[in-house]
Amino acid sequence: MSAITPTVPLGSIDQIPLGEGRVFRLDGRDIAVFRCRNGEVHATDATCPHRGGPLADGLVGNHSVICPLHGFAFDLRTGEAAGQACPRLTTHAVTVSPSGTLSIGLP
Repeated sequence: MSAITPTVPLGSIDQIPLGEGRVFRLDGRDIAVFRCRNGEVHATDATCPHRGGPLADGLVGNHSVICPLHGFAFDLRTGEAAGQACPRLTTHAVTVSPSGTLSIGLP
């Protein structure tokens, strides 16, 4: 039997413009939710594990975000740092309902 992951509604997808990220405070932690230009949505830790940079303020590309403090790129699908010796980001399951409501799964 698999454990059920609780989901938390975050509001409308429209609050995150294409190509940007937003931070949501959930259970005492900050989670960054990114809306890629291709429409895909990803969620990770909100701060870079290298220098604590605010990832939601970074440059969002196809499946990646670049930390605004030091330029390290992270794959939003896996959390892995691209070509850098940096710890990976924790990723979170995020969905968008047919009506446009964002929800995130919490461990």
